[in-house]
Amino acid sequence: MSCERVLKDIQAWQLQYSAYEPNDFEMIYDDWIKESFRAINPGVKAKFFSKIDNWLFHSHAFLQGTAYQKEARLRLLNTGSIFNTNIEKIEDMKTLSIDQLTYIAEQQVAKGKLYAFAQGGITGSGGLLLLGIDFPLMLIMNLRVVQLIGLSFGHEMNRPFEMMLSLKLFHAATLPKRLQAAAWEGLVREIEQQSHAYIYEGAEEITDESWLDQPLKQAIKSMFILMFRRKIFQSLPIISMGIGAVFNYQLTRQVTEFSLRFYQYRYILEKGE
Repeated sequence: MSCERVLKDIQAWQLQYSAYEPNDFEMIYDDWIKESFRAINPGVKAKFFSKIDNWLFHSHAFLQGTAYQKEARLRLLNTGSIFNTNIEKIEDMKTLSIDQLTYIAEQQVAKGKLYAFAQGGITGSGGLLLLGIDFPLMLIMNLRVVQLIGLSFGHEMNRPFEMMLSLKLFHAATLPKRLQAAAWEGLVREIEQQSHAYIYEGAEEITDESWLDQPLKQAIKSMFILMFRRKIFQSLPIISMGIGAVFNYQLTRQVTEFSLRFYQYRYILEKGE
């Protein structure tokens, strides 16, 4: 019954994306992006997105090698062993129920939201240097929480298939709402067509022009932070700190909710329930 209840929750959550209709501004923005990139040399465009993809690949590998991530893995295993003393490696987490795994993953989600809120507030209180590193730092923090959710559900992130899937999941979770229904379907096809537990056989391209919505939002956020940075209350730029904290929190909430729902759905699919 537990999986059935979670599946109903996922289906209800999906409705908000499948029934979503873009407004006039979003349609104009999409047309503008398409027209702008249509005028760019295809080779230059491919090279540009290839560099972004490479940065994501290297960030993923870097995170997997950090002591902080290794400690997080141990904490996940220790938490899992509370429910099942036979858990010794990440794959053993799959023996737990979906409620237990969701509980463990939600702990990572809560931490990710807290870190995002704090980091956004610090960015809003600082200068141009903090604004400059805010976006790549936010991407790394959200990529990390996607990895931790995947680990919570028993998937080793250092394997080629899981690495590519987590990167594509991260990409899908950061897309505008109007594009996420199609991105979800693409991710589901990935796991349904998986032929090998370790080898990834799909397309390796991750980002495209549809993803540029996030950098645009980041630019708008930075503009508002700079506008309100001089409005100080008790020696702190409260408004700009609030803008940074709320924006970063909302992005992480979007990423974690999408990722948690996906790994829940994958669990149900793999269990045949």
